[in-house]
Amino acid sequence: MYDIEAIYEAESPAHAVELLQKYSQSVIIAGGTDVLIKIREGMLAGCTLISIQKLDELRGVSIDTNGTIRIGSLSSFSHISKDPIICKYIPTLAEAVETIGGPQIRNIGTIGGNICNNCNGYNGHSTCKGITSADSAPTLLAFDAVLEYLGPCGKRLVPIKEHYVGRGGTALKNDEILQAIIISKESYENCFGDYIKYATRNAMDIAILNCSANVTLSNDRKTIERLRIAYGVAEAIPIRAYSAEKTIEGKPITSEIVTLAAQAALNDINPRTSWRAQKEFRIHLAKELAKRSITESLKRAGVLL
Repeated sequence: MYDIEAIYEAESPAHAVELLQKYSQSVIIAGGTDVLIKIREGMLAGCTLISIQKLDELRGVSIDTNGTIRIGSLSSFSHISKDPIICKYIPTLAEAVETIGGPQIRNIGTIGGNICNNCNGYNGHSTCKGITSADSAPTLLAFDAVLEYLGPCGKRLVPIKEHYVGRGGTALKNDEILQAIIISKESYENCFGDYIKYATRNAMDIAILNCSANVTLSNDRKTIERLRIAYGVAEAIPIRAYSAEKTIEGKPITSEIVTLAAQAALNDINPRTSWRAQKEFRIHLAKELAKRSITESLKRAGVLL
């Protein structure tokens, strides 16, 4: 039994914003894979829901004439993992969302919900927002994604690195919805990447630590021109490992420089101990996953170490 006060069906993105303004303590529901569990557990008992599930204009992946990729926030994980645009230009994202839950979850869960997990702080439950273990988050960070919010004043573009605010929080206001995720051609062109999720089980499990990396090489494939690497569960929010990036960029490709970059990544993280894993184990994982993801990214770029 789900204890719900009322549910309202948004007829358009603008109507969803109007409903959020009218019902300030309401909760957005899309796929419902997280929200319904929280209602059942009592965390959101008696809440008012605003459903955006029928807003097809928020679904799908497109690419414009300048190469910018736009991912609708209601696009399911299954859609993204099989979309030809994503598979051609950002296959790392397809790999990342394939690690989420099982087939049923991937069929209904949305990428917008994954990075927002937005319960609008209902009854003080701010932990419903922006969880650090979201599987799509490190890859979106590594590709410098920009988020398109819609609120009463219109659209607002927010780099994903500014989307996460404090433990479990996001920059999304209570009267805003996430419309789309935008990735520029500059962020993915000539990039080769890899995503690794470490969890107790291979499916239906939350990451103990996850890592996504991508590299851009020089024309002669001897130098790493650019590295992007990001983690989930290595901090209170998904984060980029800027120290690792600076260590390796512009350097000749060697196994030693990859090891140095993986070590440098530890300067950027501060994982916590939880019932899933000790802090020390997560630190060990962070170094190892960085090394493996960079090495695999280089392999996909045609460089074997």
